[in-house]
Amino acid sequence: MALIKTEVTQEVVDYLARHARQDEVLERVARETSEMPKSVMQTTPDEAALLTMLARLIGARRALELGTFTGYGAISIARGLSDGGRLTCLEVDEEYAEIARRNIEDAGVAERVEIVVGPALESLRVMPAEPTFDYVFLDADKPGYPDYYEEIVPRLAPGGLLLIDNVLLGGAVTDPQEDRERTIDALNDRVTADERVDSVMVLVADGLTFVRRRDS
Repeated sequence: MALIKTEVTQEVVDYLARHARQDEVLERVARETSEMPKSVMQTTPDEAALLTMLARLIGARRALELGTFTGYGAISIARGLSDGGRLTCLEVDEEYAEIARRNIEDAGVAERVEIVVGPALESLRVMPAEPTFDYVFLDADKPGYPDYYEEIVPRLAPGGLLLIDNVLLGGAVTDPQEDRERTIDALNDRVTADERVDSVMVLVADGLTFVRRRDS
């Protein structure tokens, strides 16, 4: 049995957030989003800081985000891109997209970001099915994850990084009872067995899987 080294408590989560180096823009976006009905969808500060760090570490230039909400994660990704880098965001809700545009503008990264409004799967399928993106963050509707995954992998450059969010669903995947939970549990198994990629699941926020497309 694997050891539990740190219990996840509210105090631990707050501690992580305090050390995420949020600036005033991200603090404002987090505060305003926390007052919205679906605030639970917002990326956590520590995860957002990780998005920035990973983009910088791999020298990301062509990034894709599925599920933008109010733009917290998009800002974090855009800030980590290399010079000349571009982030394409797929967001189904026009209201959220407009909020995200304002926040992205306020963060000073609007020239790096394009938001495409509409169903993400449709937007993906009109893109060439060839290696294009070196960095992808998947945080959209959970029932669509399996289809998104199969559309993303062919479009991921060799050595490119895909990050899949919410792979634990609050721990429900360990004993899935609902369709949503069974879908994510099955996807987690599929990713682990996928010979096209290397992967590792980590306990960040609600679970984050790192997926690297193999070079050959």
